Amino acid sequence: MIAIVRAELLKVTTTRLWWIMLIVMLAYTSLPLGFTIAFAGQQGFPDRGTPPFQETLWGLGQGGVLFAAVLGVVMMTAEYRYQTITTTFLVTPRRVRVVAAKLLATLVVGALLGLAVLALTALAVVGSVVVAGTDLILTGTIVRIVAGVLVALALYTLFGLGLGALVRNQVAAVIAVVVWVYVVDSVVNAIPVLHPVARWTPAGAASALTNTGNTLGLDTTYLLPAWAGGLVLLGYALVFSAVASFTTLRRDIT
Repeated sequence: MIAIVRAELLKVTTTRLWWIMLIVMLAYTSLPLGFTIAFAGQQGFPDRGTPPFQETLWGLGQGGVLFAAVLGVVMMTAEYRYQTITTTFLVTPRRVRVVAAKLLATLVVGALLGLAVLALTALAVVGSVVVAGTDLILTGTIVRIVAGVLVALALYTLFGLGLGALVRNQVAAVIAVVVWVYVVDSVVNAIPVLHPVARWTPAGAASALTNTGNTLGLDTTYLLPAWAGGLVLLGYALVFSAVASFTTLRRDIT
């Protein structure tokens, strides 16, 4: 099993897409980090040196979930697009082991993305603390937010894998992810009457994990408690894992 997981990780890390997605995700995350630091104490942004300021910075890493999901989609759909899935099953005829290895490799890839985002965030937090001459703060809330960012990115990568296994067409699956993150999630979170639904979406669950209670004037009172958000997100991950497993095990690959 370890050898199969390593092979799956090798497929990802030896392609340019992994590095492109990583760089784009870090660049995308750096924008809100820069704005939050530059406008600290202004226009609703928390003051430097306060717990809400550092908590807000740590929570911004959640914005990379789109890139994690897209990478998960490509990890699965590329197998069908280039017909490497046939070779994979010829080398390892037991599909159950292949599916299990893909799921584990996907979680590892998502966790690596999360660690990269958190490393970037740590540089921003430490840099802002040094410049402001304040102290680095470590609270239970910050620990929860850091763990939430890591879990969200890992599980969104798994969501992408499940969607890719279900749809198989790479372009269609990527478009579906983008529409979901930028259209569906945005709409249900922007319209108050839809907030009872928004709290149960993947984005709502991920936001519950990283909720700081100080989100630049946004209404977060409808969000689930952090522990409940984690359970909901885990439930989605299990569902998408089941989808990926069922479709991969049952479909004809010819």
